[in-house]
Amino acid sequence: MNEKDKDIKVTKDMTIAEVLKLKPKAAGVLFAFGMPCLGCSVALSESVEAAAAVHGIDLDELIGKLNEV
Repeated sequence: MNEKDKDIKVTKDMTIAEVLKLKPKAAGVLFAFGMPCLGCSVALSESVEAAAAVHGIDLDELIGKLNEV
């Protein structure tokens, strides 16, 4: 695990694309939560909060897991 990535904190306002750029290992977490369309155009502008709502995912749980990688 890259310690630098652990220092970056994901927030609900970040876009999916920003999260993936800052924390590439976050892709595995997003896939595990049932969010397979990480490269689609919506990911460029959709916030973590909006994506969680659309997919029926608990936002706090998702952010917690994203911040673990």
